Amino acid sequence: MSIGVLIVGCGYFSRFHREAWSRVEGFHVAGLCDRDQARLQDASVDCPDARLFTDVDKALAVLTPGVVDVATGPATHLEVVGKAVTSGAFILCQKPVADTYEDAVGVVETAEAAGAPLAIHENFRFMPWFAEAKSLLASGALGSPFAVSFRLRTGDGQGPDAYLSRQPYFQTMPRFLIHETGIHLIDVFRHLMGEVTGVFARLKRFNPAIAGEDAGYVTFDFESGAMGLLDGNRHVDHPSDDARLTTGVMLLEGADATLRLDGFGRLFLKRRGRQEAEHAYPWENRGFGGDCVFRQIDHIARHVRSGAPLVNSGRAYLRNLEIEEAVYRSNAEERFIKV
Repeated sequence: MSIGVLIVGCGYFSRFHREAWSRVEGFHVAGLCDRDQARLQDASVDCPDARLFTDVDKALAVLTPGVVDVATGPATHLEVVGKAVTSGAFILCQKPVADTYEDAVGVVETAEAAGAPLAIHENFRFMPWFAEAKSLLASGALGSPFAVSFRLRTGDGQGPDAYLSRQPYFQTMPRFLIHETGIHLIDVFRHLMGEVTGVFARLKRFNPAIAGEDAGYVTFDFESGAMGLLDGNRHVDHPSDDARLTTGVMLLEGADATLRLDGFGRLFLKRRGRQEAEHAYPWENRGFGGDCVFRQIDHIARHVRSGAPLVNSGRAYLRNLEIEEAVYRSNAEERFIKV
């Protein structure tokens, strides 16, 4: 029997959730819910068999879904998850988990108190280039990892109209570069390099039209002794047909080889003492970020179906947010912060 999914939230990024669930075997989008009737109607084109709701309580009561996919803005997550935990469904919550660390803890503890399974939709680690980098590290192809650096260059942050056509709430977020985007790389860095033990950050706001920071440097210390650097600037782009495909470029350095990611999703391997050569690997330029939303959702579906291992459960994901808090504290106090 096919498992029904209720998607709550029909904003810009929800389209990728709708498309992904439509491709997952054994699941179907049973319902869509959004307070905005016009937006709900537009979204229904992607899921013509889904029932439409403007009220979450009614949607949960009518559908009794197997999965509730919360794709609303972060300010609503505590409320929506609080309603969904009574349904018996598996809950998938989009990041940012909440506007504040305290509310994010509240989301997790609300689910735990009700015994409701909760995972965070953190899709960057499911981007195929990061998955391949993880495989190469695990195989020993790079040797002991020394350092990782990522230069985030989305090129969409200039001028008074920045972000308005896609996700206008970006302009009003008091924490932006790290809270909204850099959190992805915190998760990726931990996925590739292991646990973070300390950070140092310098953050800047270059666009006066927005409330939060849009550029900065963050350095990371890892438990292994390796180092990391996130160099972010949303004003500047990078060589690519689509600056939002990889969102930037990466260098992953090990004792035996260096792996480089470019803006086209290509990986290049340079073994010590040899010339760099492209490292071919299979992936599809589909949806968002190399089909990472589908990869994330398929991971959730396998867990729901068969109990397959789950990454980024609600409780586990709080570690990323603890590191995020340390980044902002480091910037405010102008010092290195141990995590």
